[in-house]
Amino acid sequence: MSLSTDDLRRLDALYETLREKSENQLGYPVNLNYDYSDLYRFFAFTINNVGDPFQNGLYRINTREFEREILAFFAELYHAPRDDFYGYVTNGSTEGNIYGLYLAREAFPKGLLYYSGDTHYSIPKAARLLKIPAVVVASQENGEMDYAALEEKLQANGQEPPIIVANIGTTMKGAVDRPEEILRILERNSIREFYIHCDAALGGLVLPFLDRAPLFDFRLPIGSVCVSGYKMLGAPMPCGIVLARKSDVERIKEHIEFLDIPDTTIAGSRNGHSVLFLWYSLRKLGVEGFREMLQDCIRVKEYALARLSEISRRAYANEYSIVVIIKRPSVEVTKKWQLAVQGDIAHIVFMPHVSTKHIDALMEDLRKERGLL
Repeated sequence: MSLSTDDLRRLDALYETLREKSENQLGYPVNLNYDYSDLYRFFAFTINNVGDPFQNGLYRINTREFEREILAFFAELYHAPRDDFYGYVTNGSTEGNIYGLYLAREAFPKGLLYYSGDTHYSIPKAARLLKIPAVVVASQENGEMDYAALEEKLQANGQEPPIIVANIGTTMKGAVDRPEEILRILERNSIREFYIHCDAALGGLVLPFLDRAPLFDFRLPIGSVCVSGYKMLGAPMPCGIVLARKSDVERIKEHIEFLDIPDTTIAGSRNGHSVLFLWYSLRKLGVEGFREMLQDCIRVKEYALARLSEISRRAYANEYSIVVIIKRPSVEVTKKWQLAVQGDIAHIVFMPHVSTKHIDALMEDLRKERGLL
């Protein structure tokens, strides 16, 4: 059987809509600048990387070999200890955040979760799912955690081990919570038992390529870090990577007899196709390719800040960020350019597909909005 003419027309219409909307996408952190046509043939297979990526099990239609290469890349990038790291390719950073907090809860069943008011919504979601009591810490104006407020909260609740989320690029403002400062607070208050999870969904592929950027990796006593794959790397489906310490993962390992493999993941069945996309992008770019790509993003960001200044539009960007915050535009401009909004602000995320031509067109709309044209 085949699809009806009406169904085929609907698919054609959807394709045109998606193509059109993708041309005006400035507000959400997805890299649309990719070509994976070499990999389309693999959609002929049901590729499932179920369970532990470091073992094969009975289901052999998988891409675990490629997944292990991805994990090795990020383990080196984040200075993970060779004999004590574990990770896997996730469905995205929400899963990575849930995984990190799951490991933290198993390490400290009575632990108390601390996160800033600018933290991604997946963190309170994870706290509810995992039934971890949580404390919200105030943020500074730029979106970074207020460290004095964190210290006050820790001193008020000092009886339970803290589980702390450090944002390596907050959702709206791109602010970076600094794990080294958090660790100084813990040391100053003689807190020896703790777990730090770094949500590096966007910043995880930004900060490592910038000079003098704050540390957030396994050179510090963090427990886990997650990063999105489809953002800076680019992929046609949501995906991500989570890394943790093997010693923490051992607590949740469970052998699955019918698969003949341990399950150490949240999802169980996992997308083997997304592994191929991430591997392909990493192999094409490499470390130097990432560095060049990021410099292009920063160049366009600086161009946008200059153009915004020309039209007297207040805008600012946090250090180590590829996000620019502006006053919330009209509904028409917001919808046309798919700008993320919160309260009275909106933001532009400078991904690899965003060009100066996009910025020029946005500036024209902002000038019209203010009656300058």
